[in-house]
Amino acid sequence: MPAPHTISHDVLIAGAGPVGLFLACELRLAGCSVLVLEHMREPHALLKALPFGLRGLTVPTIESFDRRDLLGALEERIASRSVSAAAHWMQQARRPAGHFAGIQFFHDQIDSEQWPYRLPGPVSHFAADMASIEAVLASRAGSLGVEIRRGCGVEEFEQSTNGVTVFAGGEAFQAQWLVGCDGGRSIVRKAAGIAFAGTDPDFTGYSVQVKLAGPEMPKPGRHYTATGMYTFAAPGTIGMVDFDGGAFHRGDPITREHIEAVLRKVSGADVRVTDLELATTWTDRAFQATEYRRGRVLLAGDAAHIHSPLGGQGLNLGLGDAMNLGWKLAATIRGNAPAGLLDTYARERQPEAARILDWSRAQVALMRPSPSSRALEAIMRDLIDTRDGATYFAKRVWGVGLRYDLGHAHPLVGRSAPNFEFDDGTSLNQHLRTGLGILLDFDGCDALRSLARRWDGRIQYVASDAKDRLGVTALLIRPDGIVAWASGVNGDEINAASSLSKWFGNPLRNQDVMLR
Repeated sequence: MPAPHTISHDVLIAGAGPVGLFLACELRLAGCSVLVLEHMREPHALLKALPFGLRGLTVPTIESFDRRDLLGALEERIASRSVSAAAHWMQQARRPAGHFAGIQFFHDQIDSEQWPYRLPGPVSHFAADMASIEAVLASRAGSLGVEIRRGCGVEEFEQSTNGVTVFAGGEAFQAQWLVGCDGGRSIVRKAAGIAFAGTDPDFTGYSVQVKLAGPEMPKPGRHYTATGMYTFAAPGTIGMVDFDGGAFHRGDPITREHIEAVLRKVSGADVRVTDLELATTWTDRAFQATEYRRGRVLLAGDAAHIHSPLGGQGLNLGLGDAMNLGWKLAATIRGNAPAGLLDTYARERQPEAARILDWSRAQVALMRPSPSSRALEAIMRDLIDTRDGATYFAKRVWGVGLRYDLGHAHPLVGRSAPNFEFDDGTSLNQHLRTGLGILLDFDGCDALRSLARRWDGRIQYVASDAKDRLGVTALLIRPDGIVAWASGVNGDEINAASSLSKWFGNPLRNQDVMLR
């Protein structure tokens, strides 16, 4: 093995995709030194661009980007690229809000008043292309001082009780921690000996850009057939599913002849593919790492979980991993993390991934070309077309129902904090851009102000009334925007102190502020 590289970092991240870049930004925001190692030499790829790079962003992702001042840059970029026009489902009279196995629901059906833990008003969500997401994250990472080495993928590593030595691109790099954000075939996960358990695929999915000739053309839109499913957007963008047990995925080369045969089989149209411009395959394989941490090695994103792209949950799930992990790993590196803080990463994120994997499996069951699936589809369409049904599916697809079990009965605890609008004109999300936790005190309680001073440097104390408090007097909000403690009455400072210790460690020793 080569001698270790002379520069040592706090964290090495394998993979410069959106998850790796977002995690790198989170760690640098907290003052950690970070090196990202990426095996691809160039960040650009055709499948990251429109139309195949289009991804729906869930509410937790949008909130996280807003809390780190990334949302404006992303919105500006996708507006200039006419991203909405590239989405075939947007070309409808009613505004689509998402789908379940291709069965759409619409904004005018959704009753957001059924979500009392959120502030009144519209719930924002939108689509963005992968190229734009990565460009915005890479720009932020660069401005924060993150070093990215492209064409330098992780090959293997050695870990000890004190750190990790990573071998990549003919060099050796040292760090305290290694995080694998290197995709579904993660080298980091495999080298760490972490098992990947789940269910094998039912189908091979195809995303292709083609030129077509008659005598028939596929019908525009999404269609279930007796042999599979396909989506067609003229003149030649096609997504299709062939229930072959995933046999073709990453097998033989994708040829024009093969795509024509599958298209004719699935659509039933007498159509010819005259030119194959771009093609990729995917499956509904659904697997999850049995551990998210082994020693000083952690996993996030597709390295920790994979599933079909149905419903656009995978990217959002990985970005949620990064937001959850970043501040916890940084506190561990700084040495002020309470006992077991890093273990809460897997405890919170593994169940969320398991739910998404089951959500994906349920959609596959509905898509199978069988009489029972078609009967179930008809019932599901009726349910989604109701106000309660559309609201339920929006809650799941948009991610507004996300709640971690933090052992507190208050309905806000464990949820994403509402973006309160304060009397001074600021919002909660703006205060979260420092990457610190927040003790939010609507009534300016002296005891809470004194308490906050004991954790100065780890949290901000924000004392301001808001347009709508949602019935609370004070909140403790983690750096990732999750509510850790909530009070509906004054005089609950003892519980606030306990929650501060639980999430932010012991108070500063040079402070001697006692509650009275």
